[in-house]
Amino acid sequence: IGYIRLQEFSATATRRVEEGLEELLAQEPRGIVFDLRQNPGGWLEQSIAVADLFLDEGVIAVRRSSDGEEENFGGRSGDLGEEIPLVVLVDRNSASASEIVAGALRDYERGPLIGERTFGKGSVQLVHDLSDQSSLHVTVARWLTPDRHRIDGEGLVPDVEVILSEADRASGADPQLERAIAYFQ
Repeated sequence: IGYIRLQEFSATATRRVEEGLEELLAQEPRGIVFDLRQNPGGWLEQSIAVADLFLDEGVIAVRRSSDGEEENFGGRSGDLGEEIPLVVLVDRNSASASEIVAGALRDYERGPLIGERTFGKGSVQLVHDLSDQSSLHVTVARWLTPDRHRIDGEGLVPDVEVILSEADRASGADPQLERAIAYFQ
């Protein structure tokens, strides 16, 4: 069973995940655990490209503006991770770009989400810097999953909820990862 953890959607996220996939697929694993826990998000373009590594052609995310107009962001077929069985780990700190990826993978039934409800950051904001060094953030759109599930303010509810307790954290136990591994057995 392969394991890939992505800590943020930086400018190199897609390349790093693709390199990890190449290395793992050469070992012919039964499946891959894709860990998006503690991932606060990052670049939208990287989230679309990372999701596309695991998805066939289709819509990955929908941006719905305040006037109801929608813009689809999609991917193409023929990527490295489209066939490998997958489990996605999420938690309350999986936000924004990580929720876009997890939502798309779940909507296309690529694998279950295991863990805790995600943060619920799915808004598009324009930032206006003001003369007093403060800023004004104006929400102009919201992100939706391919099946039009709203992310902002709601988060994603995992298919299999596994709460990480304080005792687990203190002891280093990881029942969420254990449950993901058990999925492939």
